This record gives sequence, structure tokens and C-alpha cells, in this order.
Amino acid sequence: MADASDPGEGPAVPPVQEDGAGGGPPEATEEDPGRDTGKDMAAGRRKEPDEREDDDRGFDELRRVHQLVNNNFYGVVDASGAAFGFGAASSPGLAPGTIEREEVDRALRFYVAPQPCFDEALGKLREDALVVLTGQDNSGRGTGSLALLRRILGEDVGPRSLSPANALADLAASKDLKPGQGYVILDYVGERRPEAVQAYDIGRLSEELSRKGSFLVITAGDTARRRLALRDHCVSWQAPDPGELFEHCVEQLPDAVLEPEAEKELRERVSEQRRPADVVAAAVALSRDGAEKALDTLRDRYRERVQEWFRERPSAEDLLPLAALAFLEGIPERTFEKECAALATHVRNWEQSGETPIAEPDGSTAAPSAGAVAGQSRARWRERAVGLVATEHRLGPGPGDGRSERCLVFTSPRIRELVIAELHDLYGYELWYPLRQWLGELALLGDLDTRTEVARGVALLARYALVEVDESLLTVWSEGLTNQRVTAALTLQFMCDVEHLAPQALSTVVSWMDNRGAGRAVTAAMALTGRLGSLYRLEALKWLWFLACRGERVAFSARHSLVLLLQTAEREPERALLILRFVRTVIVKAPPGSRERTIALRIAVQLLETTRLESAESATAALLRSVPDSARHLASLWADVLHSSNRSRAVSALCRTLVQLRDDPSVTGTVRELGEAMRDAMTPRQWTALRHHLSLALRHPDYAMPDAGRLVQVLLGSLRGQASADSRRSIVSLPPIVPFPSAQGGRSK
Repeated sequence: MADASDPGEGPAVPPVQEDGAGGGPPEATEEDPGRDTGKDMAAGRRKEPDEREDDDRGFDELRRVHQLVNNNFYGVVDASGAAFGFGAASSPGLAPGTIEREEVDRALRFYVAPQPCFDEALGKLREDALVVLTGQDNSGRGTGSLALLRRILGEDVGPRSLSPANALADLAASKDLKPGQGYVILDYVGERRPEAVQAYDIGRLSEELSRKGSFLVITAGDTARRRLALRDHCVSWQAPDPGELFEHCVEQLPDAVLEPEAEKELRERVSEQRRPADVVAAAVALSRDGAEKALDTLRDRYRERVQEWFRERPSAEDLLPLAALAFLEGIPERTFEKECAALATHVRNWEQSGETPIAEPDGSTAAPSAGAVAGQSRARWRERAVGLVATEHRLGPGPGDGRSERCLVFTSPRIRELVIAELHDLYGYELWYPLRQWLGELALLGDLDTRTEVARGVALLARYALVEVDESLLTVWSEGLTNQRVTAALTLQFMCDVEHLAPQALSTVVSWMDNRGAGRAVTAAMALTGRLGSLYRLEALKWLWFLACRGERVAFSARHSLVLLLQTAEREPERALLILRFVRTVIVKAPPGSRERTIALRIAVQLLETTRLESAESATAALLRSVPDSARHLASLWADVLHSSNRSRAVSALCRTLVQLRDDPSVTGTVRELGEAMRDAMTPRQWTALRHHLSLALRHPDYAMPDAGRLVQVLLGSLRGQASADSRRSIVSLPPIVPFPSAQGGRSK
């Protein structure tokens, strides 16, 4: 039975619980072919298979990077409480959703309200139900927003974090604003609409919040104060006095013995701190490990070491390798030397063009001398970069051959960031122009390992030069070839390691979907996987659904991204269930026989077919084995797909799942739950047809295994005496059952 002939069948699916109000993508509409293929439709059709193949290769590369990150992160680091492999757990409120009371308590344990800005913000919040905290990053704005809401609403009301990409107009008109609720928007990125329109929307939002007795605190950078629409609601936020904060922490922690000299140095170091988090860390270290450990947390030895190296005014021969390593850490030494020579060539070409060369103390140039071959450059490098750079052997990407290569790495991950900061602070166009040209060449021609490190380095550069990175690199790469688009997508994902850059990454992705061409839309779909999709879960799903309803090339990429999101969510049960629940909801809401329902069913069958990120095992088998409540959601998807035109693929996916679970007795109850939920979601006629086609599929050599047959009986209820008398009759004729496709990502052939 095709989907169009089964209107209204299946249970109602509860709506997805939204993580934030408003801020969703525009309503998906039929794609204008001109948006993705250009004016020459015939040429566009000829080009589309090649573009699809390139896009497919790009997603294969993303999958390899995610697999490497997952293996490294979960295999080496304690991942308890962590959010995806790209970074540690986020601060409270960064990811949209309810902020649990325990998280708020933990954030405010040592809190000291800075004055007079705290009282000023509290007054504005009580008067307008809305306040915007502006100021420098890492000044405690996020924690201050929680403290303000707790002061007004008390400890029993858990605040909700909303997406920083929310439009305030949509939020004002949303039905999701609840009475007596506290809301925060951390690191709001702003909007591009006219100031007068924004001012009206903000006024309307303030009135709506006041009417409902709710409150909203927005945090933003200093630029928000210059926006006329927000100016009347802004309070310039300051970090609390470090000495006062330190004393407050020490009073709440167990006493520690302090020698007079150590105490004097400690308090001097504390007074120099600008980040409240660093002061708290020092107080905790003092209580737990003593004065020397506390001093170690405040003595930035790595910063002093890097600054000392640059203070000696390094020659180009020393500077360029260090600059190159900041963007290529950890690749094989021979590859690094080749790319370092390419950077020197870019610099030399730039200097020969007549522009100002990179200054050197003795007036020499970076061009190699006649005796360069005899110069023992590797020995010189180790001698000049002592304390900053080390060598280590790392296994190559080959399949388990055990061979390793020597690689150059920084002695601490922090040094890489500090080197980029010094390069940005000390050097101008004469260095950064050839550096940008070199980075663009690597993004286009480098192998995956090289481009991944380029993306990490550019994400670090974005901490200091966000606008430059966006305009000079990301905007260009997002519209380029596959290698460039993968590099741009990875850069945005790595930017999410820094909390104030994560909203900017989301804003950039959203802008690429707004009539910016198919290439940027595909790059946006790639970027919404990984860390970005983990932080902004519901937003990512909504935008990918919007892309899935566009032209076929963009839709193809959106489906790949949804599959990759499920693959990377294996260790995050809540996110995996949200993905399944979202697709269920889309199917239920789509009218029978509609284009939207056809698209949703196609997505569902690809999710059911896909394998795990790190093995050939099906993702559904892994979910049923390890994620509670997954059986109910998977049952609904299978029930919908089984009575659609995708039924043959759905039967194959179900058989393969059962085959892979056959040796695990602990899943018997889960398989029974899956079968009961599927039976409840199907009509008796559909259920009988499923019994028949499962019996046919089990004759295929890939599935003809005794234990698999036992699990099928558990699924169908036969082992509990529920087999119907006519279960062996053929009810519906289906296309021949084919083995489950082995292609990664549930690719639709």
C-alpha cells in the first residue's frame, strides 16, 4: 500500500517539545529551480550529478572527521557531562532549553554581584521586564543573567534559555512565552532589520513580558549598546572586584595554610585577573591543593613564554614556520615543511610586488640563501622554538599498518591560541595578506587532515578577528568547491568551542540559507552537523527540514546532515530521541499524499537504514540496545515507512537490525516493546502483511539465521502465543526484498 492510499493511519504523535521559543526557519515551500541551477536549466541538469557526487564526498569527509573526534574524545577523556566530541560541557544556558536548578546553583555558588551595574540592571528588569547586559566577553554576563532572574523569581523557577538566533519580533508574537517564567538569551547576535522596526518589536516584547509577569535577560557584546533599538535597555556590565570575589570564595571554602610571601604573591596575582572564573579557580585550588597550585592557575607561564619569544623580534626564517604551525599543528613533518615552503613563496611574491616586506632586525629577506640546503633547518627549528614546539610520532591514517610519522606539535594546546593572538596583535597586512592567500590555497588543495587543522586554526583566529575571518575566508569558501566548503563547515563547528562564538557560527549558517545560492546552502547543511547541531538541537533540525524541502541538490545534503546528526548522537540519548521525535512529528503533520510527507518518509527510511559512525552495525540496533525509549519512536517511524512506497527498504532495515541483535539476550524485551508499538501503530491488515513479508525476507541468505528468526517471532508476538492463523497468507505483493545497502549514511540510490 502506497502512502497516498493510507490517509490518516497511525497514531497521533505528540508535538516535539521545543527547546526555545520562536526563531525557526521560514515555512518550507516548493523550490524555485532557478535558485539552485541558474538560468541555464539544461546545463544545470547536466551538472547536477557531478555536484551531487562532490557533495557526497564532502559528507564522507565530515563523517571521517566526526569519527576521529569521537574516538579521540571518548577514548581518552572522561566524557561525563560533555556535549559532543568537539569540546567540554557547556556553561549553563548556552544550549537552548530549561536550565536545571542544580546548574544554576553551581553557577552561582561563589557569586558576587558587581556594583553598581547589578542594581541598575535589576531596576531596568523590574521596570521593563527586559534588560540587555553588554560588556566584554568573560566578564560574567551569563552568570549575572541567572543571578538577576533568581533575585526576581526566586529559586523555584528554572529559567529557560532561548536561541541567540531568535528574532525578537517572533518571540513577542510567540505563544511559547509562559506566565511567571524567566528567560535568557546569551550572546545575542542581533538582527539586520531597520532600527525603527526593531524598536517597535522590542517595545511590544517588553509589554508582552510585563503582561505575563515574565522576564527576559539578554547578554550581548559591546556593539549592542550602539544599536539605537536596544540602547534604552542596555546596562554596561562589569566583572566584580577580583579581590572581593577571592575573599568571598575563601570564606566559603575550607581553610588553607598560607605563608606570608605566598599570600602576598597570590593576592597580587588575583588583583590582576579580569575573568571571574579564573579567580574562582584559584580559590578552589588554594583550598584543595595549597598555595603553589593556586599560583600555578594564575601564573600564565605559557603566555609569558610566547610573549618572550615574540619580544625578541624573530626573523622571517623563524616567524613563518611558527605561523604555519599555528594552522597546521600535528600533520606529518614532511607535509608541514612543504606547506611552510609554500607560505614562504606567498610572502616572497607579496614582497616582490613592491609592497612593504616583513621587517627584520638585520634587513635581510625571507628568501633562502645559496647555502640553505646545508643549514640544518630542523635542528635550527628545535633550537629556536624550544619550550613552544616539540616533536612526536603519530600513527598515520592507514588501516592499522602501525606506521607512524614524526609531527610538529605545540608543547601545550594553549600555546597555539596564544601564538595566533600574538600574530594578530603584532603583525599587519604585510603578513596577513600572504597568510590568507596561503590558507585559501590549503582549503582548496590540502588533504583532509591538513584542511581539518586549517579549520581549527581559523576558528582560533576568529576569537580575535571574527569579521575578517567571515569576510575574507568563510564567505569565499562557503561558495567554493567541495574542499573549501568542508573546511568552512568544520571551521564553524570548531568555533563552537568558544561560547561567545557559537551564536555567531549559528548566525552565519542561517545567513547562508537566505537566498545565497545552492553552494552556500549545502555548506550550511554540512555545518549544522557536529558541535553546532549538538548545541542548537531543535534549531538545526528545523533548518535542515527547511533545506530538505528545497531543490534536490540542497535536499540531498540536508538528508545527509540529518543522518550524520543521528550517527553523532549515539552517546547523547536525549539528542538521538529528539531527532527521531522530530521526524515523527513532521510525518504526522504532513498531509497524506503531500510532497512534505514524501520528503519526510524519505528521511525516515534513511535514518532507519543508516549505520553507526564507527562501525558497519546499524544505528537502529545500537539505539535499541543502549537508548531507553528508542523502541517507541523507532516503531512509529517503521510503521509509517512500511505502508509507503519505501516499504521494501524498511523491511530490509528491520531484518538487518534484528540480525545484528540476535546474539544479545538482553534486548529481547526491547524487541518485544518494538513489536507491540508497531502493532499499535498499524491496522490489522498492515500488521498481517508485515508478518508475511518478514517471513519472505528471512529466506534471504543475509538474514536466514535461526537466532534472527527467534527475534522476529518475539517482534511479532509469536513466542507469546499471539500468532494469527492467517499469518502465513500473502496479503500484499511487494517488490523483491533486497539486502540492506552497505553504503554509509543511508544513501538513497
